Amino acid sequence: MLTTLRLKPDEAGIFRAAELLRAGELVAFPSETVYGLGGDARNDAAVAGIYTAKGRPSFNPLIVHLPDLDAVRRYAEVGPEAEALARAFWPGPLTLVLPLRPDAGLSPRVTAGNHSLAVRIPAHPVARALLQVSGVPLAGPSANPSGRISPTTAEHVLEGLDGRIAAVLDGGACRVGVESTILAPGQPPHLLRPGGISAEEILAVLGTLPLRPEEDPARPVAPGQLSSHYAPDALVRLNAGSRRANEVFIGFGAVGTGAEFNLSPTGDLNEAAAQLFAVLRDADRQAGPGGRIAIAPVPTAGIGLAINDRLKRAAAPRS
Repeated sequence: MLTTLRLKPDEAGIFRAAELLRAGELVAFPSETVYGLGGDARNDAAVAGIYTAKGRPSFNPLIVHLPDLDAVRRYAEVGPEAEALARAFWPGPLTLVLPLRPDAGLSPRVTAGNHSLAVRIPAHPVARALLQVSGVPLAGPSANPSGRISPTTAEHVLEGLDGRIAAVLDGGACRVGVESTILAPGQPPHLLRPGGISAEEILAVLGTLPLRPEEDPARPVAPGQLSSHYAPDALVRLNAGSRRANEVFIGFGAVGTGAEFNLSPTGDLNEAAAQLFAVLRDADRQAGPGGRIAIAPVPTAGIGLAINDRLKRAAAPRS
């Protein structure tokens, strides 16, 4: 078993993380959304290691994190719509699924057999520094065992991956708290996963509201499309108005007054998104083996669509 280093987000820590990545090792890093599990997207062994460390199905593609739009153009075809979205939202919590360049030189495991590539430019200063210092295109799914609750702190990463990866670069708690929005530009654009950029914000740039295509969990074209995902050990009941016997209750706003946890007592959706995965972890811990969690209704406006997407998958039947 590896000894997983916990690196500080200073110059020395970022340099050490970059060294490890260039050597083909795996390093968890902070982004504004959640912590990613980084590996060199050009290195087939490193990418295979990501799937192994997470226990991730090999048919589930990965997002590649890059430092700037010029770097994106080296690996993917960037059309006019993608250009407009990039200039509006990058760096930031938007992933674009673009045609893969034939000469991209990435591990075929990154795309899981698709002819498209999911890319984004993160906004977190530690992630950006790591990309610049390492010079490595980072394949970076969430840094947690596959299907389980995503990590928003370095401690969360270590709870799931300690001993499986070389290091975690500790950049504190993630600001957004849910994964990036995944969008396939086109006529019309397709919203493959709701996230930190809302459909309304995309509408303002493209003049078109993105469509939610029917998903095929057996052959996802983007991360986050598996039916059961982001799941605690406890069974989850959604849209609960009150607690039932033997349930841990997570409230939202005024619903669930006196609940053990509340995503946002003031009904602030951004606060709820930032706290979602940490609260799910705490509630799961309190529920214990064979436990149950009930969650109050959360509005679907703005980032609420992403919150409800994560909750629906957390509550889905487990295989």
